[in-house]
Amino acid sequence: MGTRARKAGGRRGGTPAPKGRPPAAGGRARTRPAVARSPSAAGEPPVAVRAARPGDLASVTAIDAEVTGLAKPAYWRGIFRRYGASAKVGRHLLVAEAAGEVVGFIIGEVRDWEFGSPPCGWVFAIDVHPGARLSGIGTKLLAGIVSAFRRAGVTTIRTILSRENALVLSFFRSQGMMAGPFIPLEMELD
Repeated sequence: MGTRARKAGGRRGGTPAPKGRPPAAGGRARTRPAVARSPSAAGEPPVAVRAARPGDLASVTAIDAEVTGLAKPAYWRGIFRRYGASAKVGRHLLVAEAAGEVVGFIIGEVRDWEFGSPPCGWVFAIDVHPGARLSGIGTKLLAGIVSAFRRAGVTTIRTILSRENALVLSFFRSQGMMAGPFIPLEMELD
C-alpha cells in the first residue's frame, strides 16, 4: 500500500469475529458467497455484499487506484484469479454493490497454522470508494466476510495494517478488533 494511501487513510485490515459454529461433519463447511442486504437509509440505494464476478474487476481496480494513487491492473488480475475466480473454499473477494455500482471490496482467506495459530480468517484488504464512505458499507463488507469465515468453522479473524493508517485502524477498532497475540518483526535488506 502506498504512502499516499496510508497518510490519506487508505486500506488493509481485519477483525476478530465472535465465536463461530464448528465445521460440518467430515471437515470444513462448504462455503457459499456471502450476501448481505440492507434497506436504504435516507434515500440511499440498498447495498448488497456478494462474491466478486469478472465484470467487477475494473471497478475494484479503480477504487484501489483512487485511494492509493497507484494503478495496479496486473496486481488486481492476479488477486482476482486467486480470490475471485478460483472459487476455492476459504478464499473470498467480496464486493459491495449499490445502485448497480461496485462501491467497495474486501479480500480474505482462511489460513491454517501459520505462526503457530490454529485456522483463522485473515483479511488482507478492505476499501470503500471515498464518495461512499460513512454509510456503513465497510461494516457490511466485514460482516459478509465474517459470515463466510464462520461457515468455514473459523472462530477468529486477523489482519495486519500500518500503524500510520489511522482511518482503517479506527474502523477495525470500532468493529471490536484489538491487538492480537502476535508481534510483527521486520528487517531492511541491502
